[in-house]
Amino acid sequence: MSKEPLVSVIVPTYNRAGVICRTIDNLFQQTHRNLEVIIVDDGSTDDTQSKLRQYGGRIRVLTQTNSGPAIARNRGAKAAAGEIIAFQDSDDLWKPAKLERQVELLEKNKSIPCCLCNVLMRAGDGFTSFDHSLIRLDREHGLWLNVTDVLTTRFLLFNQAAAIRRQAFEKVGGFAEDLKYLEDYDLPLRLSLEGPWALIREPLVIYGEASAGSFSVQATKDPVVLKQCELRIYERMLSRIESSEMYGKARRNLHRRHNMARRQLLAMQRQPTAGNLDKLVNLIDKYRLALFRRSPWFPQPVTAAI
Repeated sequence: MSKEPLVSVIVPTYNRAGVICRTIDNLFQQTHRNLEVIIVDDGSTDDTQSKLRQYGGRIRVLTQTNSGPAIARNRGAKAAAGEIIAFQDSDDLWKPAKLERQVELLEKNKSIPCCLCNVLMRAGDGFTSFDHSLIRLDREHGLWLNVTDVLTTRFLLFNQAAAIRRQAFEKVGGFAEDLKYLEDYDLPLRLSLEGPWALIREPLVIYGEASAGSFSVQATKDPVVLKQCELRIYERMLSRIESSEMYGKARRNLHRRHNMARRQLLAMQRQPTAGNLDKLVNLIDKYRLALFRRSPWFPQPVTAAI
């Protein structure tokens, strides 16, 4: 029996027969060997099942009617045996040492609920998710002390980049199944309240190009529902931290973003009758946000040695 902690890797998939084998084969290249791979087929109608059968007992396959990624990931997590849970998308890849690096940091401090690594977005120019989210680190890895302050100001790629302690995942209730979109922003916000995370500057994930049928592309074509999900996330998070003195900065960030999102939603709902005032307000919000991102008040990760 391996002394390494068991990691459960959960991969939700829907009609990705063309890429799912590449992703699974990539998982078996991990240098952390004590892992189980759980594929949750979210009602695929293509050749996904026949592709999965070729792996036999090397993977566990769960099937369900098409219910969305949040429900699929939660179902996989409920079936998982590992003390650490990692989620992978069916069109992304991991570098071989991804889990090994994350497990090593999580094992150094058992109170850490999550370890997040960087993601390579564009291989040609080395552009990463940390670059995209304006994350600057002055060390290769460390204990991230102000997770909530940072996450309440911007989105950071999470699902494929995180290794989560199972106990923390269950404590916060997993993914919110009533959110059609942005469940991958809502979960890390709630997890940020469980204590400092481990953070790795090196990109250990290779992001796949979003296909036309992906949920991220679908969300951009459904802007009103997307904005409604965003508002719901802010409101729920505010209710969690409203009375806590330690989250004053995060609370101000959330109120700012909530008010901006509410104005944007109202303008969307008034289309096509929205007038010049709506356009002016949105333009002002855009410039205010740009100025905030360039200001000394825009939070950067504060880290300490693990």
